[in-house]
Amino acid sequence: MANKNLNAAKLAKKDEFYTQLSDIERELQHYQSHFRGKTVLCNCDDPYESNFFKYFALCFNQLGLKKLICTCYNGSPVQGNELLLHFEGFDDEPKKLAYKVEITEVKDLNGDGAVDLSDVRYLLQNDKNVLSLLETGDFRSRECIELLKEADIVVTNPPFSLFREYIGQLMKYGKKFLIVGHQNAITYKEVFPLIKDNKVWLGYGFKGTAGHFLSPYEDIATAGDHKKGMIRVSGVTWFTNMEIPKRNEELDLVCRYSPEEYPKYDNYDAIEVNKTLNIPCDYMGVMGVPITFLDKYSPKQFEIIGATESEGKSFSNGLWNKESGIAQAVARGEKKYKRIFIKRK
Repeated sequence: MANKNLNAAKLAKKDEFYTQLSDIERELQHYQSHFRGKTVLCNCDDPYESNFFKYFALCFNQLGLKKLICTCYNGSPVQGNELLLHFEGFDDEPKKLAYKVEITEVKDLNGDGAVDLSDVRYLLQNDKNVLSLLETGDFRSRECIELLKEADIVVTNPPFSLFREYIGQLMKYGKKFLIVGHQNAITYKEVFPLIKDNKVWLGYGFKGTAGHFLSPYEDIATAGDHKKGMIRVSGVTWFTNMEIPKRNEELDLVCRYSPEEYPKYDNYDAIEVNKTLNIPCDYMGVMGVPITFLDKYSPKQFEIIGATESEGKSFSNGLWNKESGIAQAVARGEKKYKRIFIKRK
């Protein structure tokens, strides 16, 4: 039900979901060595609402950041809601305006012996150089591109409906990044070549491959076993181009190939492997695997050959097209969900 709501949200451009602090902390623990002396940009993040801002502000000194920049766009649907739960009594918040916050140091400003959210709140309230207005706050705008040029690393949860354009901009300007996206983006024609060429890969991921996000849209949010206003989205993951130990962890392969258990596709010269754990240890040809394989992918162990086309395009004469892929893999007359074609090294 939640993913059905997600698809409806994308069509209606109501896909601005807000990441939980616990999920950010769980993923960012693997990247801390990348941040020392760096400028971090969170450019889809209202500083008064975003847990990305909260994380980097609280960990500013621990990470050794040079600078933190956060921006929000004009008319953000959750402005004035979320952070007030944490910054109770903070009444000076700009409403429905595009603005940026730039922080170069976080000190124990209230003298309580610790750097915490109250110090960040004090900083935002009293340092007039920290907060300034933007024209629109759109990541594609001239002023936000200038902020992007200044940044070393971008960390955020961009709108899923703009994922292609967003990651394309990051690659254009040569930025390191860690961003949230749906695993279906793996086979986008704008994204898959980056994965195939080892320019982008997956991070450690969400617990159970599902994320619970705050949704400001009442027609999209689903409560379930979580608090009201949350939406559960299956298949979300982290995309990055920062090196992590996971990239060098090779799969232990224990299964052996047989034509009966691993049929060839009717429309492509490769065998069907229905689960990553079932990749045969003794087959050196091309194999089709689920897109979840990328959670276990090590470029030292496998080469990525191609993928099925995620956008429903047809193929001619049953031949695989290197640019768009085949529309859908078929084995023994049965259509298979999106597949990535791989080969052992």
